Amino acid sequence: MTGLHTTLLGDSGPRIVFCHGLFGQGRNWTGVAKSLVAQGFQCLLLDLPNHGRSPWTDHFSYSGTAALVAEELDRLGSADSGTTVVGHSLGGKVVMHLALDRPDLVDRLVVVDMAPVRYGQVGGFSRYVAGMQAIDLTALTDRASADAQLSAAAPDPTVRGFLLQNLRREPGAAGAWYWQPNLDLFAREMDRVAAWDLPAETSPYPGPVLWIAGAESDYIRPEHAPAMRALFPTARLVTIKHAGHWVHSEQPTVFTQVLAQFARSQ
Repeated sequence: MTGLHTTLLGDSGPRIVFCHGLFGQGRNWTGVAKSLVAQGFQCLLLDLPNHGRSPWTDHFSYSGTAALVAEELDRLGSADSGTTVVGHSLGGKVVMHLALDRPDLVDRLVVVDMAPVRYGQVGGFSRYVAGMQAIDLTALTDRASADAQLSAAAPDPTVRGFLLQNLRREPGAAGAWYWQPNLDLFAREMDRVAAWDLPAETSPYPGPVLWIAGAESDYIRPEHAPAMRALFPTARLVTIKHAGHWVHSEQPTVFTQVLAQFARSQ
């Protein structure tokens, strides 16, 4: 397997690495990253395996995904003033695995609206996968038609627009349409996306951890705190008002301020 697709913004300074959620891609972090680069940071945007322009895998696991992220960080080398690793949703579980498996690569950890627990609320994502797979790409004439066909599976236009960012077309007037995510894999292994599995002997991550929740999201609940602090004993929870699960896109200014302050902390 070739390496992950990456975008590096900024020439120097403390490095912040971003890992997106399910059906996302590195470019989803571009606005936040540009603001941070203007403040003297260097930002690395990753397309996780089976997403964006990164290669596909035959199976899904958080440990395997974290290992591929680790390869990219090893290849890039160390950064000035250390590395902060940020992960949202699925990416949050990836970076938690990364910090536990390779703490040498993570000076600071930021987990956005995700906990180290098994989630049962993946039915909506399974519905999205089925709706995306149901579109006959060989007969598709334009993006508006795809939007209409996906409306039953994803009635919220914001969610639907997010999903349709993954619909691409080969160059040329007759270019074929295709989905960037590995939909067959996620349809087959969605239960692994919901899971949280670790070896019993896993040692806690000793570094500083910022745990960010959206006030209007139910992905982080009070009963998740013991599991989080057992593995990440220094975790500090910050809840951002007027934000749901996509905290960084719903409240980008506040999110960026909180992240920048943490990334500069000692």
